[in-house]
Amino acid sequence: MTIALDFDKLDGLLPAVVQDHADGEVLMVGFMNREAWETTLRTGKATFYSRTRKTLWTKGLTSGNVQLVKEIRIDCDDDTVVLKVAQVGGAACHTGHRSCFYKRVTDDQNIEVVGEPLFDPKEVYQK
Repeated sequence: MTIALDFDKLDGLLPAVVQDHADGEVLMVGFMNREAWETTLRTGKATFYSRTRKTLWTKGLTSGNVQLVKEIRIDCDDDTVVLKVAQVGGAACHTGHRSCFYKRVTDDQNIEVVGEPLFDPKEVYQK
């Protein structure tokens, strides 16, 4: 069976959920266009399409925290993918946290930050 992803539903983009391959933690969600998909397959490194910058970006090229793809799952509608990755460097989020999902909603509907950043984004991204 060949891969036939449906890039038509979201104007040429697919949501890509990124999980740690060892423990299943959701690290981030990005979007892929056809070129990002093909680049990911060819290189084995998670590559996405930036909706704000309108360009491809390979995770970790600036920070060194690349995502090496270990397994790919495709949903039943062929319009969403799950990338199971080895997260090099430990942090997937540009804020320095392991996961982009480091904010937890508490019982009183406030936000609690879970975990500490693994790096200082001002140093890594020179902002």
